[in-house]
Amino acid sequence: MATISFEFSDKAYDVLEELASRKDIGVSEFARRALLEKMEDEEDLKAVAEALREDEGDPTTYKFEELKDKWLTA
Repeated sequence: MATISFEFSDKAYDVLEELASRKDIGVSEFARRALLEKMEDEEDLKAVAEALREDEGDPTTYKFEELKDKWLTA
């Protein structure tokens, strides 16, 4: 398992402590979860970009409301 170390200003660390305490977890666990969430978000964006590149030849677009209605009535 790898270990990562970060440096924060005192003010930024105070904010980090406050956010972690709201979730009743330690600063390290809060930072770990936040980083993992960011990594997942980046992977999702990558997948969307790849899908859009694959669909460049298909000009069909839909409004969210149209799809939502279709999914809810199916």
